[in-house]
Amino acid sequence: MIQYLETLNPILLAFLATVFTYFVTMLGSSMVFFFKTINLKVLNSMLGFASGVMIAASFWSLLNPAIELAEKIGLPGWKPAVIGFLAGGLFLWSIDKVLPHLHLNKKPSLAEGIKTKLRRSILLVLSITLHNIPEGLAVGVAFGALSSPESDTSTLIAAMTLALGIGLQNFPEGAAVSIPLRRDGMSRMRAFIYGQASGIVEPIAGVLGAIFVIKMTFLLPYALAFAAGAMIYVVAEELIPTAKEVRSDDSGTIGVMIGFALMMFLDVALG
Repeated sequence: MIQYLETLNPILLAFLATVFTYFVTMLGSSMVFFFKTINLKVLNSMLGFASGVMIAASFWSLLNPAIELAEKIGLPGWKPAVIGFLAGGLFLWSIDKVLPHLHLNKKPSLAEGIKTKLRRSILLVLSITLHNIPEGLAVGVAFGALSSPESDTSTLIAAMTLALGIGLQNFPEGAAVSIPLRRDGMSRMRAFIYGQASGIVEPIAGVLGAIFVIKMTFLLPYALAFAAGAMIYVVAEELIPTAKEVRSDDSGTIGVMIGFALMMFLDVALG
């Protein structure tokens, strides 16, 4: 089996896996051809589900492997996890302050990042694109880990499970972008194009993540934790707050629980 793993191309696998996650985003965006509006509770549950999946994936597919790998190579388990995790959050925080974007359900006047005159639709797509970067990066780093001498079949399974989990939460994410754009008066085709465009960055980030890990294998524990920190930043900064804007609605919370449980099941059962 080890000889079989050595024949795999981590970069190609990262590319194929993130093309899959992008394709699921496209499927979610295609829901705009069937629905013009989306119920607020449904939207909140979608965002909550995506949050739960990302939180669970951050630990079981990224942080826990980072800790185990660090201990295998003689490092304190906490060191790469803490440093990489905080670095990932700082990275997304920096982009968040620079890239113009608009969170779901917000007025254009509340756009974040550098001030711009870009349309609301563009700002909304940029917001989703922002948190697709760490998702693609996480999958790329996970497959890049196959280049490590310590990798085994569990490394491959963990990477595939992560890609599956990210893909699952990309479906409602794609719908959450395209349907609101349609509701604002945009044509179905245009709303679909804008919605799926937010996921194009994932294959790019995935390939870059895999290349980085392969070139600098000794930084793998830090890279895994970095991807986890970036994903948790997105969850805490955007997904959960948006899903909980209506205090009397528990659909977002329920979505988090279901998403977390599903991803936990996939990681533990398959990995």
